[in-house]
Amino acid sequence: MTAHGLAGGRTAGGQQRRRLIVVGSGIAGLYSALLAAEGGADVVLLSKGALADSNTYFAQGGISAVLDEPAPGDTVAGHIADTLKAGNGHCDAEAVRVLCTEARLDIAGLERFGVRFDLDDDGDPALGLEAAHSAPRILHAGGDATGAGVARALIRAVLDSQAAGRIEVIGHAHVTSLTHSLGRVTGVTYLSDGRELSCQADAVLLATGGAGRMFAKTTNPAVATADGLALAWRAGAAVADLEFFQFHPTCMVLPDSAGESAGSDPLLISEAVRGEGAILVDAHGHRFMPAYHPDAELAPRDVVSRSIAIHLAALGTPNGHVFLDTRVIEERHGPGFLSRRFPTITARTRAAGVDWTRELVPVAPAAHYWMGGVLTDLDGRTSVPGLLAAGEVACTGVQGANRLASNSLLEGLVFGRRAVEGFLGGGSTDPSAPALRPRVGERLASSAADVDRHATTALSGSPEPAVVLVDPAAPFARGALRRLMTAKAGVIRSGMDLDEVAAILGSWSDAVDPETAPDSLDPREHEDANLLLAAQLLVRAARERRTSLGAHYRNDSREETPAVENSDKRYTMSRKASLILD
Repeated sequence: MTAHGLAGGRTAGGQQRRRLIVVGSGIAGLYSALLAAEGGADVVLLSKGALADSNTYFAQGGISAVLDEPAPGDTVAGHIADTLKAGNGHCDAEAVRVLCTEARLDIAGLERFGVRFDLDDDGDPALGLEAAHSAPRILHAGGDATGAGVARALIRAVLDSQAAGRIEVIGHAHVTSLTHSLGRVTGVTYLSDGRELSCQADAVLLATGGAGRMFAKTTNPAVATADGLALAWRAGAAVADLEFFQFHPTCMVLPDSAGESAGSDPLLISEAVRGEGAILVDAHGHRFMPAYHPDAELAPRDVVSRSIAIHLAALGTPNGHVFLDTRVIEERHGPGFLSRRFPTITARTRAAGVDWTRELVPVAPAAHYWMGGVLTDLDGRTSVPGLLAAGEVACTGVQGANRLASNSLLEGLVFGRRAVEGFLGGGSTDPSAPALRPRVGERLASSAADVDRHATTALSGSPEPAVVLVDPAAPFARGALRRLMTAKAGVIRSGMDLDEVAAILGSWSDAVDPETAPDSLDPREHEDANLLLAAQLLVRAARERRTSLGAHYRNDSREETPAVENSDKRYTMSRKASLILD
């Protein structure tokens, strides 16, 4: 193994600069690296692929924030209330308060690094409305290409900092383990060009994103293989809320993806499209969402995804799709509105053979965002000294059981900045692990209960489960894992299905040990182990939560205590203690 960067540089006064390793190049990683470099730290940014290979780059909708001059009637208190409500009473109320009150600071921070948000005709920020938001507060760039716009600006700023000697960027570096000394994380080992290298620092910030590649249908790029979660777990860090995986309800089903091969992905149709008035209909042309929830298409994401799955099952096509009718938007706003407001989606749907100004768009739910992750406090500190986390890989408690639309990029900004502030202030190098308090959110009506109540009047009988073709005796394969998780641990779950999944995952782990990093120079083998580990941890948490809550929906829990009564209970796991109920 080759050692790289064993010590930080020195300031003009000869003092040793503190070194921070940032793993990941999404919004949390790029923004944190820039802030740390500005604060005088010696920063090493490791990207698994190219800098643009991240969920951030593909984010369409935007970033939610209440600005100094908000939309009429909007307030920070309103943003807090919407976030808590969408989270089904499972959010950490203090984390939500921090997120919403500090949002404007980091929007200004993005603008300082060159991000330019869209403006309205008066030259003010163009604020959009998305599902479960009580007022327009969504900033977007390039219409429906917000993530790409933000990522490009931050990447330019990072490359400028690299040219100035303030940030060292190492691309195509797959981090495989965290190194330790005297009970704290002191660096990483990583694969690059077929070699194993190492880098040491005062702290490591994980900003590795999510794990959508655990499922057959996902909006996530190929790099989203649970790497950060696996790194933290093997280092002994606590994880939490892993049963809550959000499925985006409206992802285009491509014409050639009827079987959905392991490598093909639906095209995400932004939440903002429904915010502009698009409706969902089934194959018979029937608009079905009003029968499931009073907010219809603008209900929280977990409700819409679950309603689609229940409706398809009731129609006898559990593996099928419904349709998004966007023609009504053109009728309301006039010809050309869709192409102006959503240029990227317009181009991509057209490339896929659908003119959404005249045709229905086939859509189905797809794995999108993991609310759970590595447990952190409000300063990004994990339960392991020297290890920080921010963005989707982290569980701050802010997303609860169901993330409010456009709060994900904001979370990466706010808590990435706070992690850097803690690091620069010395808090993250405290040799004693920080105390991670129990997270208790407000008790609010569960949307899972809502959809059950409305679905009871809309449907009769039990829907048929999705069919999955996985031979329990077959050896481990990534495609088989993804099909299994989609069918048995996806939008709709049951105790019987989860038990079946656990048994199959257990048999696979006999051959592919996910608890330890593979002794291999092949990054794909590491990804396979990470995905298998993530699947086991998700299923373990899902089996423990026997009632429905937010994105975790159990169709066998109707006779049990309503989920809202236990909505503030959080399942926390670590390698040393399998399950802890806070």
